[in-house]
Amino acid sequence: MNHLTPSQLDKLKHILLDMKQDLENHFKEDGGPGLNESLRMSTGDLSTADNHPADEGTETFERSRDLAIDDNLQHQLEQVNAALQRIETGEYGIDEITGEAIPYERLEAIPYTTYSVQNSPEQQVPSTRPIEEEVMTLPPTGAGEHRQQNAGRFDDASAWKTVESYGNSDSPAMSAKRNVESYEDMASDTTPDED
Repeated sequence: MNHLTPSQLDKLKHILLDMKQDLENHFKEDGGPGLNESLRMSTGDLSTADNHPADEGTETFERSRDLAIDDNLQHQLEQVNAALQRIETGEYGIDEITGEAIPYERLEAIPYTTYSVQNSPEQQVPSTRPIEEEVMTLPPTGAGEHRQQNAGRFDDASAWKTVESYGNSDSPAMSAKRNVESYEDMASDTTPDED
């Protein structure tokens, strides 16, 4: 026996079918742009010799991001298909752990869920740390101690005043240099040619 009314079940089924259609369209249209090709083929470059290493790093990052998004969407499509299957078998809307009914509001928010809010698996943060931390050195003692104390003291207006104190193209020092250069140019133009 299902706790959902026929209209609620019908609405949720339509939401799931729309989600399924959107996800399938993503894979049809997008098809993973160049994800089945080598990096060089997907970028269209004949050679990577003239590329800056950062450009290749960006391409690699973009490609790995696209793969991660596609993996996530593929997992979501599998969950949607499983939810549609549960509707057909009459098992939809039942908590996987307790066997109790999942509230309609929760199903409306996440129509493919198999858990009520109380029994939803928590996202576990891995206890391991990144390998890079094994080779990182600690900052020097006292680094950043006065950061809060000096926060907000160097804003855009202060930056301009500091730079201006060193002089600009309109300052007397620069004007004097331009005058000397123009005097030297005039002197070289008026010097008589020796025969």
